[in-house]
Amino acid sequence: MTSAALSANRGTVLVLNGPNLNLLGTREPGVYGNTTLADVQELATQTAHSLGFGTHFIQSNHEGDLVDAIHGAQNSAVGIVINAGAYTHTSVAIRDALAAVGLPTVEVHISNVHQREEFRHYSYLSAVADAVIVGAGVHGYELAIRYLGRTLPQ
Repeated sequence: MTSAALSANRGTVLVLNGPNLNLLGTREPGVYGNTTLADVQELATQTAHSLGFGTHFIQSNHEGDLVDAIHGAQNSAVGIVINAGAYTHTSVAIRDALAAVGLPTVEVHISNVHQREEFRHYSYLSAVADAVIVGAGVHGYELAIRYLGRTLPQ
């Protein structure tokens, strides 16, 4: 899923979602809730717009697509909100891409990964993220954009 960037005076925030997040609303609702990815996109877009940002929203189940989107953000975005899904715990490539572009980045997890399986407790991305939001449900996206709104220049 992708959306065209909205024009905004503070620039564009890339909202990036990894594998299986396209199944939000039906995938393990006891863990992830009933909110769909389209609902998340609407929440993120409204929040960003209220702070003067546009959004570019991408979801992919393919690691290389996520890396390419991060690379592309270097010249088109002012910040990144990323929920890399399972790639959080496995992808040095996504970590390196985030480090290479050097944009302010907020890592988001819908569930509290620290209350889940042991393998979910480690993130390759956290060391290169400016902030990490865990366990706030889909409102973590809103919190991430608000964080960028407070930290990026007016």
